[in-house]
Amino acid sequence: MLTLFRRLIYSRLGAVIALSALVVIAIAFVIGDIGGLKLGGGAQGGPQAVIATIGDQTVTAADLRERIRSDVNNFRQQQPTLTEQQYVAAGGFDGTLNRTIGGIALEEFGKRIGLAAPKKLIDQQLAAIPGLQGVDGKFNNDVYKQLLQQRGLTDRQVRSDIARSIIIEQLQLPIQGATQVPAKLAEPYAALLLEERVGEVGFIPAKAIGAGAVPTADELKTYYQRNQARYRIPERRTFRVAVVSPESLKAAAAPTEAEIAAAYRAQAARFAARETRDLAQVVVSGQAQADALAAKVRGGTPIEAAAKAIGLEAAKLTGVDQTGYAAQTSVALAKAVFAVPQGGVAGPVKGPLGLTVVQVEKVARLPAKSEAAARATLSEELGKAKLAKALSDAQEQIGDAIDAKGTFGDIVAKRKLTVETVPPVTAAGIDPTNPDRRPNPQLRPVLDAGFKIDPSEGPQLVPLGADGSFAVMIVDRVLPPFTPPLAELRGVIARDFTIDRAQRGARSVAAKVVAQVNQGKPLAQALKETGLTLPPVQPLRAARAQLELLGARAPAPVTLAFAMAPKKAKLQAAPDGQGWLVVYLDKINRRDGSAPPQIVAARRGELGQTIGNEYLEQLVRAVRAQLKVKVNDAEVAKLRAELMGTTP
Repeated sequence: MLTLFRRLIYSRLGAVIALSALVVIAIAFVIGDIGGLKLGGGAQGGPQAVIATIGDQTVTAADLRERIRSDVNNFRQQQPTLTEQQYVAAGGFDGTLNRTIGGIALEEFGKRIGLAAPKKLIDQQLAAIPGLQGVDGKFNNDVYKQLLQQRGLTDRQVRSDIARSIIIEQLQLPIQGATQVPAKLAEPYAALLLEERVGEVGFIPAKAIGAGAVPTADELKTYYQRNQARYRIPERRTFRVAVVSPESLKAAAAPTEAEIAAAYRAQAARFAARETRDLAQVVVSGQAQADALAAKVRGGTPIEAAAKAIGLEAAKLTGVDQTGYAAQTSVALAKAVFAVPQGGVAGPVKGPLGLTVVQVEKVARLPAKSEAAARATLSEELGKAKLAKALSDAQEQIGDAIDAKGTFGDIVAKRKLTVETVPPVTAAGIDPTNPDRRPNPQLRPVLDAGFKIDPSEGPQLVPLGADGSFAVMIVDRVLPPFTPPLAELRGVIARDFTIDRAQRGARSVAAKVVAQVNQGKPLAQALKETGLTLPPVQPLRAARAQLELLGARAPAPVTLAFAMAPKKAKLQAAPDGQGWLVVYLDKINRRDGSAPPQIVAARRGELGQTIGNEYLEQLVRAVRAQLKVKVNDAEVAKLRAELMGTTP
């Protein structure tokens, strides 16, 4: 279950959690999901108002707000301009609420029936996350601690939520194994993929209607009053930000001549003259077979051919020195290998995996490197190490100052940081009152974090990038949601009213065309009789397989055609408010006979997955009923209104 999160370490934000991943895992701290997992109860009212009670756990308004913001951020990977208001209006609020409740409910149920997450398994899951591994590929506790500090989480939180995911995975396993369907059940669904729909599409553009008369003051007033929510500007915040970047600390982190000299002395063996070898080696289990292999190679048979003759393969190693080879194998084997000349054969010698026969393919002797020659390499390495430490120290010191209730002004003054003021912006990073003004794109993480916290929380540390840069920020001002008065929006209202009137006119014309076509008149003739200058009728022909392949990207008329009866027309809005479409379905072509086996097999898999999801939905519903989950509808409505910007 954690595979998705491991993969998303590198993209920083993940995809929206699907039904099969109901649990909200705190491991997402590595991909920027801060604070959405701090579940717990609180008093009624405000951020700690209880939204839902699930067994012994609660979801507060603050918890749900964090989850919604996280999901919005995830969706923004596909739709960068998405706002919280749009997400909530499209039904995202209910989806996030149900996923959160469902995950906690499954965890509670799992614990009650005796499921558990062993500490060893939690450790394994944690250690397997690439973002927490060092250069050696192993779990790095220092990296882990640093990320915990950056994200404001604790080790206990992370382990608790990994345990939750493990428990839920145990509940899912029986369901995943019960989703096979017989081929006979899949065959009718597979045959549907070969079905073809044929028809026509007409278009009545709004611009064909014309702008019409100049709107009156009363018309504008009425239109404004009916559409105030459309022009409502959501909450905006201003921030003060000071960035600490590698560039700002680079000069202070430059290595001194004394440090370079000390590093050269400490790494004398690295720069001393050394010998490297390219090797081909074969590991054999039996002594007699190993002796025979070695004799054959010494007799002139290439080691690859000799190994292949006994069903083995020679492994190649290039540019290894004696110390490194000894670390990989054994001291005795390395000593034997480096004692023979180029082309020579060592062994068989007992190694960690068995008796080893090695042929030396190439010997290279590297001269010693003087301090002057090594200076550039050492300077770069020391500079990177010092810079990383300087950034870490700066972050730790500023974090300590914040913990000690230091003010933003005192912190930036002590470290002589440059302060940048971010003008009023929404959570989407725009100011509807000044759309041409955009904040520095580098500060996007600051905005994400700044809208997740309570404005009274004081200075915050926000990671900015993989290079270790971070920002100290504070919320400066909060501008509540408001709707500008009609006087300020008169030009915009007049434009939108004119567009809306043309749209309504186009719809009226299109509705008449639909009625005429459904009475038997050809679509082209009905469009011609409107008297408007319209584009020609376009043919429509598509197979259901194409529709399923395109999914949400399928043209709207194609999607509609597969939901219509033949010889009927339907009305459909054109994209981006351009006008109205009239979709006419002439006929349905169905293919006789069975679908090809590969299509039937694919359909079986899809049906199995669908059935599995339905089983899981039923399990969640049953668990919620058994745990007597309680949802505070009043607080849900209150939070929904706040996110939509409709709170009085």
